[in-house]
Amino acid sequence: MESERQIRSASVLIALGGNVGDVRATFRKAITHICGMAQALLVARSSDYTTPPWGDEDQAPFVNACIEIETSLDPHALLFVMQKVEQKFGRTRDKERRWGPRTLDLDLIAYDDVSLQTPELTLPHPRLFERAFVLVPLGEIAPDRMIGGIRVRDGLASVSTQGIERLSDTG
Repeated sequence: MESERQIRSASVLIALGGNVGDVRATFRKAITHICGMAQALLVARSSDYTTPPWGDEDQAPFVNACIEIETSLDPHALLFVMQKVEQKFGRTRDKERRWGPRTLDLDLIAYDDVSLQTPELTLPHPRLFERAFVLVPLGEIAPDRMIGGIRVRDGLASVSTQGIERLSDTG
């Protein structure tokens, strides 16, 4: 009798953002697509937050959130799924301006405690601890998670959260 192969699942943190269209409805649908396409289990979902634009400040405020999923996809396969989901909701990376308006932005923040640097993907996300718009929702669902040797709550304590507001659960 053959022994069953163990499929290991990873704990993955993903940041969601957008400022074009009904972003909150897009998030709900995108999370369903991510979980379906990645055969993932949704472990946690933060509240939605309105946040000031970052990088290119001459645009509408963003809505940001974070999710934690469990998936057996490897990091590159998951990134491929995330980019397909972005495209499904109207994102065309090659035609947008950097840090500009977008319907949906998905960032792979952490994949277990994997450290990875390839041309397509760096893990953990290299600018995580500069971005309050990611740390605030991440702090809601994973305050004690260690990422790159830093606890999320400690990273959050070191950035300004000015202008970030939690949105009501309805909407």
